[in-house]
Amino acid sequence: MIASILHLGRLLLAWLGCYLFLCILFNETVFEPLTDRDIGGYAALLALLLGTWVASGVFSHIRRVRLVAGSVNGSTLSNRQRRQIEIPFEAGEAFDLIDAAIRELPGIEIVDSARDSLQVRAKVARIDPYGSGHGRAQGDDRAGGWALDRFGAHRNQILATVTPNGDDAGSVTLICEPEPAAWTDLFLVDHGTNLENAEAIGRAITRRVAERRRGEAARVRQTATEKELTVAKLNLLHAQVEPHFLYNTLASAQVLTRTDPARADEMLGNLIQYLRHSLPRTEDAPSTIGEELERARAYLDILKIRMGPRLQLQVDVPEALRGVLFPSMMLQTLVENAIKHGLEPKPGGGTIWILARQVDSSVAVTVADDGRGFTAEGAGTGVGLRNVRERLRLAYGNAASFSIVANFPNGVAATITVPHAVNGTTTLGGAVMAAGAYHE
Repeated sequence: MIASILHLGRLLLAWLGCYLFLCILFNETVFEPLTDRDIGGYAALLALLLGTWVASGVFSHIRRVRLVAGSVNGSTLSNRQRRQIEIPFEAGEAFDLIDAAIRELPGIEIVDSARDSLQVRAKVARIDPYGSGHGRAQGDDRAGGWALDRFGAHRNQILATVTPNGDDAGSVTLICEPEPAAWTDLFLVDHGTNLENAEAIGRAITRRVAERRRGEAARVRQTATEKELTVAKLNLLHAQVEPHFLYNTLASAQVLTRTDPARADEMLGNLIQYLRHSLPRTEDAPSTIGEELERARAYLDILKIRMGPRLQLQVDVPEALRGVLFPSMMLQTLVENAIKHGLEPKPGGGTIWILARQVDSSVAVTVADDGRGFTAEGAGTGVGLRNVRERLRLAYGNAASFSIVANFPNGVAATITVPHAVNGTTTLGGAVMAAGAYHE
């Protein structure tokens, strides 16, 4: 109430002061033929009419400000509005956001934006809430009638400046004001149009920030869901032990218990060792080349008992490379492929080589055989190899590779190359490192 009275009093004093000045100025010319009594009567009447006209305009202004802002005070009643808005994006993104918000204002006419200087200037048609909408900006003399701002400008202006506030935040200084100079505020009101523009821009920024946050939250949820699905699939693959291999091993051990108990005990020991290394790992527990080599050797030792002299094994893995991080079950996949598609179909069997070498900042692990090679009889479905490529991509991106070529003179050589990293120096993709192989 006090702010409204002060606002009304300020404008009444400004207009009445101007009126008195004009009366004094023209007293000796315009009013010279009249008596002092007549002059006093006319002056009082004109002062009353002027005060009524000013009061009606101020009353309309106060009522509209109350409707727009919900409260009336010195700040909301002002024709010139200033806002300081913090945007949780870097300065370039904040500029794009404020520029788009200003361009979507109703009645926008001119927008001049400069991204390098992070500044936006705009002209907005002043809407007459008690006249014919945009009529005044279009030159309609009937618009607004004899309202207090009748002789004011037909447009408002906006200045927005973005100030970088760190790497991930921007501060926007927003100024909404009439086109005329500030001294005209002593005589004119804007019916809350600049307050309305400032509030509209603030709402637009809030909506766009919330929309961006919802999009980010949706992407995070989608990523988390995809990761959970990947972990579930790969853990299932990791826990999978090929049924035929398990059944054949147990059947062979059963036979050996009657004919050669020592070899049966050795086979069961190797099977226990293999199954222990095949248990699913926790998401944050990567394997190493040494651990994967122990699993592969346990598997091959079982097959050596079953295949006898038809299977030979040569391992050349330096001790210094055994602690290098390596995807779980991936070496096992290559070994099983070499047995299933290379040596088992070959009547005389053959040899499997497991080699590891450091190449610059990477480590290359190769499984080679002298079996059937890339023949129709020896070819598999390719599912296991596709799984190897996909898991490497998920774990390392472009930092790892997989290749498979013909071995000379017979067989196949498959090589996996991964970055050289040991426990405590590099964190690999958890979902992939916790995964197992998918056997062809």
